[in-house]
Amino acid sequence: MTPAVRIFQVRKKRVAKSTCAKLSVLSAALLLGGCSMIPNYERPAAPVAGHWPVTGAAASTPAAAAADTAWQSFFTDAKLKQLMAAALKNNRDLRIAVLNIEQARAQFQIRRADQFPTINAAVTGSRQPNVTPANGAGGITSVYSAGLAVTAYELDFFGRVASLKEAALAQYLATEEGRKTAQISLIGQIANTYLALMADDELLAITRQTLSTRQESFKLGKLRFDNGVTSELDVRLAESLLEAANVSLAQQLRQRALDENTLTLLVGQSLTGELALPANAPDTAFAKTTLQDVPAGLPSDLLARRPDIRQAEQQLIAANANIGAARAAFFPRISLTATAGTVSSRLAGLFQAGTWGWTLAPQLLLPIFDAGRNTAGLAGSKAAEGIAVAAYEKAIQTAFKEVSDALAGQATYAEQLRAAQAQANAEAVRYRLADLRYQNGIASQLDQLDAQRSLFAARQAVVQTRLAQLQSQVTLYKVLGGGWKDEVVATRAP
Repeated sequence: MTPAVRIFQVRKKRVAKSTCAKLSVLSAALLLGGCSMIPNYERPAAPVAGHWPVTGAAASTPAAAAADTAWQSFFTDAKLKQLMAAALKNNRDLRIAVLNIEQARAQFQIRRADQFPTINAAVTGSRQPNVTPANGAGGITSVYSAGLAVTAYELDFFGRVASLKEAALAQYLATEEGRKTAQISLIGQIANTYLALMADDELLAITRQTLSTRQESFKLGKLRFDNGVTSELDVRLAESLLEAANVSLAQQLRQRALDENTLTLLVGQSLTGELALPANAPDTAFAKTTLQDVPAGLPSDLLARRPDIRQAEQQLIAANANIGAARAAFFPRISLTATAGTVSSRLAGLFQAGTWGWTLAPQLLLPIFDAGRNTAGLAGSKAAEGIAVAAYEKAIQTAFKEVSDALAGQATYAEQLRAAQAQANAEAVRYRLADLRYQNGIASQLDQLDAQRSLFAARQAVVQTRLAQLQSQVTLYKVLGGGWKDEVVATRAP
């Protein structure tokens, strides 16, 4: 019988005696495994004021909070909702965000698995010369074994592995919040681009009407010049305004094409079939577009409502957990290697009776000299936490600014739109009177063309102001955390 076989048989006889001792060791390991060197987490104070700098109707309107208002309720345009639903399925940025969740989940599951021993089936065989001092060569010794093996399982007495698991969990939760942020951004971009397309259509309609009017003015001015009634100055001014309208038409056609290309990219597929945009939208469609008002609430609400702030906080929690892992690296690391199975000097007798046995090989490593590696690791973890704190505070400050900007727009765009519309109405009356005076020979064509130019600019200003007002409402809804409640791409729990 070989020495290896005898050792296994002796250990087999001691199994019953050592069972209680093994259970005691495992119990102690479980108790000590509860130790954690992660610093107590305290949420940093929000580095912003407790109230918004702008107050008004937008901040006090009694309505549901933005984060509690689904995008299907906030947006009422059927075509817009159809485009958003398609984008949530096809947009590639959102798809990347979802896959980032899957990747982070896998990393968390790996870290969680490190807390448990990995059990492998192991079959080994070795043959070596049997050399003795007395006679030199003494044949060949063969040893074959088969069984279960646990290799270098770390007994996490000081919480190093648990800290790494907590960091991975926080990173996973951060990617979940990142997906919500990506969806909010996507919803806002689609809404703003769609509104821009509606404004493009209205501006094109205004430009075509103005172009038709200027063509008639140029023809009439040319006819009057040919008959010696007016000077060439009037004709050239009419021609200049006509070509200016052509320039404006070309610019707006190009802008509409660019906006449609942007919308196609956001939706993630070509705008054909059910997603095709209407070819001839009514001139009044954009003017009648309305959106809900949402209350701003308090700045502190952003901490719970904005996914990007929650994402930054989860990253801060992950950095805090990494400090615990870096601290634990200064303490002894205990690992365990164990096998249980059968061993024999003959391959044919591997599974015969009396060949069962086990081995247990614990190892303790205590850092003595590492040239400052662990100290540098702890310093790096603390610096990473400081960076995460600054990033979290910056996320809050950015959110505060975005909401304040949107509220400033809500408080001023209504009056700006009213004034722009009143100016356009006045310019329309002025043009009608100037044209009437010109037709009756009381005023010159210069007065008529100047009134025509001012009316065109005023009508464009109304559309642009209206667009800015609607986009400001969309932005306010977005920056208050609205647009992510729909679980279109739900994910599994880790």
